[in-house]
Amino acid sequence: MENCATIFGSSYSPAPSNLLVNTDAQQAEFQDEVSLVKGPETDEVKSGNKKGRNRRRKLPRYAFQTRSKVDILDDGYRWRKYGQKSVKNNKFPRGYYRCTHRGCNVKKQIQRLFEDGDIVVTTYEGMHSHPIEHSNDNFENILSQMKIYSGF
Repeated sequence: MENCATIFGSSYSPAPSNLLVNTDAQQAEFQDEVSLVKGPETDEVKSGNKKGRNRRRKLPRYAFQTRSKVDILDDGYRWRKYGQKSVKNNKFPRGYYRCTHRGCNVKKQIQRLFEDGDIVVTTYEGMHSHPIEHSNDNFENILSQMKIYSGF
């Protein structure tokens, strides 16, 4: 969780003052619009080798909390929904998406928090193998979709 990376693939991405890094000890009140809550966690993916044994390759996982009325924020990539699942102890379903670019295996999950329905948790698995589909040099596009503070 210590090493957090920005996943929006742009050549220039200024660090906005409202981007926070939260650890488990800092799970205080949600104060800003965008919050990086989990760093490079990993999932294991099977990959075979010559001897027939399966080795596991780790994929990075990033989770963002965003206060928004819209479930899917524009991150510059195109996504195809491939599933939805109701989650135990949560009235909001979890949506499963895959990047539509050929050969890119990035997936994302979107779900609202049970405690606060205005907060959307977006979890990305993997790294894109292609450049961003349309230029998004900063977070203004995403922040304009959130419409939380009138100062933007």
